[in-house]
Amino acid sequence: TSEDDSNTEEYPAEIHDYLAAFEKSLGSVDEMLKTMMSVSRSELLQKLDPLEQAKLDLVSMYTLNSMFWVYLATQGINPKEHPVKQELERIRTYMNKVKEIADKKKASKLNKGAASRFVRNALWEPKAENEHTSKTPAKGKKRK
Repeated sequence: TSEDDSNTEEYPAEIHDYLAAFEKSLGSVDEMLKTMMSVSRSELLQKLDPLEQAKLDLVSMYTLNSMFWVYLATQGINPKEHPVKQELERIRTYMNKVKEIADKKKASKLNKGAASRFVRNALWEPKAENEHTSKTPAKGKKRK
């Protein structure tokens, strides 16, 4: 613990929690990378459909570029003025396109006929005739 005490003196105490969270996040990234690297890329891609393959590629590219962004920041380089910013924006654009395709794929499973009948029946309310007919069957059931 004396070594930990000397390390905390090297930087302001206000950022200790941020550094601890950053170190924990790095550990999580390291574990995730080990998991991904344990399976060959071709083996992994064989198990995925093309849409899932695209998602995996985009997430991988975004992660690597984000890590490079952090690296630049640690080197005192403003990543907002570096080409990595445009690359991240380009990847985000493609991520949105893949999301739209996935959403359309999900929406095509909707039974439009059933949905329109459901909405029509939920919204339809006849005036006085409905009140009369709805009370009559209830009275008829009581008499039986």
